Amino acid sequence: MYKNLLPIGSVVLLKGGKQRVMITGRVLTRAGDPIVYDYAGCRFPQGIGADNTLFFNRDLVDRVFFLGLQDEEELAYEKYLAGIDHVEMKDGRLVPVMINK
Repeated sequence: MYKNLLPIGSVVLLKGGKQRVMITGRVLTRAGDPIVYDYAGCRFPQGIGADNTLFFNRDLVDRVFFLGLQDEEELAYEKYLAGIDHVEMKDGRLVPVMINK
């Protein structure tokens, strides 16, 4: 379910959007919201600021302008993410449920 997510630092345009977004997080929720989103991001080039985090899923990505850093650490994390079947909320925390192989 979390295979092929874009790396942190990737810059994208969302469907129907006019301003680019830089990905700052993956597989997360908003405070008090049980929905798990693929990505969090901030407006580009403005950057992170108070109350301007955007939460969205991969199906909203229309165009990729820049692909974030893909080093050994990122590739290992991508492999970990690819092994997650889904994520559950338990005691207010996200808990990954791994794919049975």
